[in-house]
Amino acid sequence: MDKLEAVENARNLMLEAREWPVWTWLTEKSRVRETANQANEAFDELEEKIKQSWSEELRRAYRELENADPDREHSKKLDQSIEISAEIRALAKEIKVAQDAADQARTRAEETFAGAESRLNISMAKDGTMQAIESWDLKEKAIRKAEAAAHTHPE
Repeated sequence: MDKLEAVENARNLMLEAREWPVWTWLTEKSRVRETANQANEAFDELEEKIKQSWSEELRRAYRELENADPDREHSKKLDQSIEISAEIRALAKEIKVAQDAADQARTRAEETFAGAESRLNISMAKDGTMQAIESWDLKEKAIRKAEAAAHTHPE
């Protein structure tokens, strides 16, 4: 996986923001949010592109895991004619676990930033910067797993 420019920009801004005084935080918070959103969008686009390169068997195994997740809103009827090997099911589960960890970290960072904004708590916002970086590290790991699966089980 190549480094994504939007993610690197956001990572650098978050590290810089850890040192900002209160006034800078107040004037730059919209830039921080926008930059974080751009990083998340870049990851989401890359993730979707990689998933499209998976074999049908792997895509189906992953969709089954998504559909088994009660927090997911959609439920698609799956093609029962495709056999899924135990190896592919295990691979899909490994990727899903990594994706879920990244998603949970992203949610935690977003909640921290929202709480910091509502309370005008700069210390909390600074914690959010590190949580955002952690979420991107986890997302990179999840994407690497998804990308490796695409190379070993291509369409």
